[in-house]
Amino acid sequence: MANPTSLLFLSWLLALAYCILTLQAHSSDYTPKTLPAHIPKYPSPQNQIMNVVDSCWRSNPKWSSNRQALADCAIGFGSSTIGGKYGAIYVVTDPSDDPVNPTPGTLRYGAIQTKPLWIIFDRDMVIKLKNELLVTSYKTLDGRGAKVEITDGPCITLEGVSHVIIHGLSIHDCTPGKPGMVRSSLEHVGHRLRSDGDAISVFAASNIWIDHCYLARCTDGLVDIIHASTGITVSNNYLTQHDKVTKRETEEGSGFWKNWKWRSSKDVFVNGAYFVPSGMGSCAPLYLRSQIFSVAQGSLVPALTSDAGPLQCVAGKAC
Repeated sequence: MANPTSLLFLSWLLALAYCILTLQAHSSDYTPKTLPAHIPKYPSPQNQIMNVVDSCWRSNPKWSSNRQALADCAIGFGSSTIGGKYGAIYVVTDPSDDPVNPTPGTLRYGAIQTKPLWIIFDRDMVIKLKNELLVTSYKTLDGRGAKVEITDGPCITLEGVSHVIIHGLSIHDCTPGKPGMVRSSLEHVGHRLRSDGDAISVFAASNIWIDHCYLARCTDGLVDIIHASTGITVSNNYLTQHDKVTKRETEEGSGFWKNWKWRSSKDVFVNGAYFVPSGMGSCAPLYLRSQIFSVAQGSLVPALTSDAGPLQCVAGKAC
């Protein structure tokens, strides 16, 4: 059986292809190469080249009347993630926050429900959380159709949960949370220690898909995936203004990681980016048939990630 932690790393290869190199695609010092004529163009208003995730849903002008169809578009290790696909639509109408007793209409009230929910936002809003937001299983946070910012405070924590989709949010300038009481479900409120200040912290979680988010300027990490989390896809995100992208860490004096194999495949490194392979022999992603997808050459990343980050979607129009 594959080591769950090694699966986590392999899922990061997808992030490298669709997310990390987005920084290069938007750099003023980088000029994208001309695209080969044989690259297919998916139907869209702009007749643009789309990656396999976006081509699944963006050309449909009725996306807003069937939002849950987005759950069928994940690829890679997180392709089984369903989020709130089989739940009701919950609309956030109130940007305020109460970590202990959240009120109906707020993001936290929806995020802590035990039933599956597809959470959307009725308008543009800036949400300043007073402590970390603990999202329960089978939830989707869908920011399409509104400009939604989570900023200037603790941000999102996915701890011990599964089947969560986070799409189309701007999460930036996140700071550590203070020790205090935080509600994690309808039935439980407990004392939380100081959070690290990540934009999205994924801890001992599985089946997670983070797509089309803007992540920047956080005290700790932008996306921190740790503690044997597995089944993760990170795609189409715009990561910027941060001092690290991905990092390999080991416990001091521990030899647990020494036999790991680290590889980069079909990537293109510019503007000082680099990757150091390690470990002996070859390795390949241990994808199930349902997880396999075609990987484009790294030179196509500027085109395939040209719309990375939250999209300006309008109901009734292709996104």
